[in-house]
Amino acid sequence: MVCRLTMIIELLNVAFQFDIEVLFVFCFFYLKSGFGKVNRFITQFARQSVVNENSLAASDFKTVPSLLPKHGQGGSGSAGVKFFRTFALLGAGASGLLSCATVAYSDEAEHGLDCPSYPWPHKGILSSYDHASIRRGHQVYQQVCASCHSMSLISYRDLVGVAYTEEETKAMAAEIEVVDGPNDEGEMFTRPGKLSDRLPQPYANEQAARFANGGAYPPDLSLITKARHNGQNYVFALLTGYRDPPAGVTIREGLHYNPYFPGGAIAMPKMLNDGAVEYEDGTPATEAQMGKDVVSFLSWAAEPEMEERKLMGFKWIFVLSLALLQAGYYRRLRWSVLKSRKLVLDVVN
Repeated sequence: MVCRLTMIIELLNVAFQFDIEVLFVFCFFYLKSGFGKVNRFITQFARQSVVNENSLAASDFKTVPSLLPKHGQGGSGSAGVKFFRTFALLGAGASGLLSCATVAYSDEAEHGLDCPSYPWPHKGILSSYDHASIRRGHQVYQQVCASCHSMSLISYRDLVGVAYTEEETKAMAAEIEVVDGPNDEGEMFTRPGKLSDRLPQPYANEQAARFANGGAYPPDLSLITKARHNGQNYVFALLTGYRDPPAGVTIREGLHYNPYFPGGAIAMPKMLNDGAVEYEDGTPATEAQMGKDVVSFLSWAAEPEMEERKLMGFKWIFVLSLALLQAGYYRRLRWSVLKSRKLVLDVVN
């Protein structure tokens, strides 16, 4: 290895002494043609350059007469230099394309397949949430997702007027038992849930969650559509994107193949299957429908103020538009005297 490095360094010294384009040519051949033939050529050429170190001339390069142009030659030398420059640029371009393809492939494997963009009904400037879809999405969360994932930032009172009436929400909260206290005797006690209580968590702590899921920690879903890049599209693509692993891809036991998940192997199995939930309003519970509804619910949970923010923004734009019209009229009124006047220059007097 040391001898080979020494010969390569000697060859580079020769290339720099002769012409810099030679260096690009050898780099291109090293990347494109493999190491075997080029190494043999480097060995032979370096030995010849070492032997003739003191009498280095253009005639020493008999090994590659068609590749190395000679200094001092007229048109043929300059033509050869142009040829090597063009050849080196082509080689660099090909290497750059191969590098870009490699980077794109590794990026896809590291960050997951780029998910498509879906036409969500609440993405418009003046669009609002589909509250029927939010109610169905909460039902999907309760019956499918809540056994592993928590939503620690959502209270029952947040659902009032959005997906349920106050009476329905109170009845829903009363179905759970909450540890409260201490009481007058200093002891903890359980009571029925209230509107101010948060949605129940499936596990007491992170260690219990990891133990129950084979070391994987199910994330909290309160802000999941804001915490992931291209959040709504990513969550929908992840929930509906389970596939059989392609040829050559091995998934270890306990994991499942999903091209949209970073790395392609996810611990969560496919949870949305046709008919897994029976909707109260009779909507067919297909996989895509359940995915759309639960993403709508999670989007509302991450941005419950979106509708109010859009409405307030529209009001401010309307008020500022009136103010702009008034300012324009006032400017025209005040400057009309100056803009309509005429100046007469008396050059005689």
